[in-house]
Amino acid sequence: MTEPAAPESRRRFGATLAPLRPLLPYVLRHFRTIILALIALSLAAGATLTLPVAVRGMIDHGFSKDSAGGVNAGFGVLIAVVAVLALASGARYYLVTTLGERVVSDLRADLFRHLTNLDASFYDSAKTGELISRLTADTTQLKSTFGSSASVALRNLFMFVGAIAMMIVSSPKLSGVALGAIPLIVAPLILSGRAVRGRSRRAQDALAQASAFAGENLAAIRTMQACGAQASVVARFKAAAEGVYDAAREATRLRAFLTAGAIFLVFSSVVAVLWLGARDVLANSMTSGLLSQFVLYAVLAASSLGELSQVWTEASAAAGAAGRIGEILAVRPKISTPAKPKILKEPIHGRLVFHDVRFSYAGSGGPAAIDGLDLVIEPGERVALVGPSGAGKSTLFQLLLRFYDVDSGSISIDGVDVRDLDPAVLRRAIALAPQDPVVFGATVARNIAYGRENTPRREIEAAARRAQAHEFIMALPNGYEAELGERGVTLSGGQRQRLAIARAILADAPVLLLDEATSALDAQNEALVQAALEDVMAGRTSLVIAHRLATVLEADRIIVLDAGRIVEQGTHVELIEQGGLYSKLARLQFGE
Repeated sequence: MTEPAAPESRRRFGATLAPLRPLLPYVLRHFRTIILALIALSLAAGATLTLPVAVRGMIDHGFSKDSAGGVNAGFGVLIAVVAVLALASGARYYLVTTLGERVVSDLRADLFRHLTNLDASFYDSAKTGELISRLTADTTQLKSTFGSSASVALRNLFMFVGAIAMMIVSSPKLSGVALGAIPLIVAPLILSGRAVRGRSRRAQDALAQASAFAGENLAAIRTMQACGAQASVVARFKAAAEGVYDAAREATRLRAFLTAGAIFLVFSSVVAVLWLGARDVLANSMTSGLLSQFVLYAVLAASSLGELSQVWTEASAAAGAAGRIGEILAVRPKISTPAKPKILKEPIHGRLVFHDVRFSYAGSGGPAAIDGLDLVIEPGERVALVGPSGAGKSTLFQLLLRFYDVDSGSISIDGVDVRDLDPAVLRRAIALAPQDPVVFGATVARNIAYGRENTPRREIEAAARRAQAHEFIMALPNGYEAELGERGVTLSGGQRQRLAIARAILADAPVLLLDEATSALDAQNEALVQAALEDVMAGRTSLVIAHRLATVLEADRIIVLDAGRIVEQGTHVELIEQGGLYSKLARLQFGE
């Protein structure tokens, strides 16, 4: 026997709030705060629901010459009730609001942690500005829901239930009339929840796209101004901002329509009940005080239901933001730590083996970036990778660092497949000095010790000296404590590259990857840094990518790549004698 299908309104209710369910664990971990908030909420609701009873007593019995003492006592009780209401309301607001702040703070931290663990393939297509929008704007939307909106919802839910109960106690007849209007009010709100969520999501998506566009262009402000593109960029952002406004207006229009309709229906029912009650008073079947009590409870119930309708539309909008966040949290990184990772035995020697490696970038649609590559690099060997652009040199670095996994074949370090290692352990064994070094908006010392924040200052300065960076650092205001602009825009290309080299030196890893590490240096500094690198590479397995062949003349072995394959290998002299691709490249650069 099958169970009956759930009513359409119930299914829609669940579907509208479904994106918020994954956030419940963030709330439930603060159980003590929830209990205290519920206690405060109960006291405030109880105090509020007591007021109409007191008013009834004053109307029916209190206003006579013989009851002056009773009047004073009655108003004294009212003051005490109001005091309880004020204190409980303040406590409830504080507890629920701080709970919302705590939930969103935890969510932001977890979301950012999740983003930092996603692999490079995710960021190949994701827009950083849009991710920042989800980390900030979307979580702010949720903060309102779990903070003030949750407080309003709980308060009005208690008030609504309590007021309805007291209405029934006061007059079952009038209660039946008043309660009959509730389905007419609630059903449209539930049925429209999906529409509100959809419109709110489109508004958030439009905002995220505008944020991504603004972030991308502001990050390249010098290029924008140099190309005279300000007017066109501003016009495009204005169009994007208009799109955000249009999407938000549509969502707000629907919410305003629903709120207005709910308020009209709610208070129209109160007026109808008041009219019927007035007739009962005239017929002496109800006292004035009892009617006043009932009307006050009806107003409390009506205003609570009106507030709940507004909270419902806000919750529907928040569900759209939660859905966007949930999509990111649902992404599982392709590069992850094995269930039982293997251990690299100390000391790490740095023997690298590429065995029949094949790899293509997802969605590239072109030929394989690495196609059946076999390569063995012995501990302490210095190997240069050369070849035309797109030959696969940087891809080998990406695969070795396990930013991507090979499609087939294997890469191992000291006999252990990199896929069997914890990525963090693998990357601690490798130091990278990239061609386009990243400098963060922090102090010089923090930039050099990035990822190794507890490094003593003397070691930071020693690394900077070996990278020939100490002199220009000391010329900066505050030296190693100088705050660098975002992306290091206040530094020259050579200075940024020397900071990256200092960072690699400080890592003191057994494997060193240099991606055209001296390309941005002038001849004098190149000679100084090259001498420093000679010292750093001594005793380490070193892979050097170089387009300028003068930087690889002293390599133990030169690997020539083309179309993801090794086409030649040997020393500089041997490769010149072979007359192949390397020889052609050398003739172009040296005229040999």
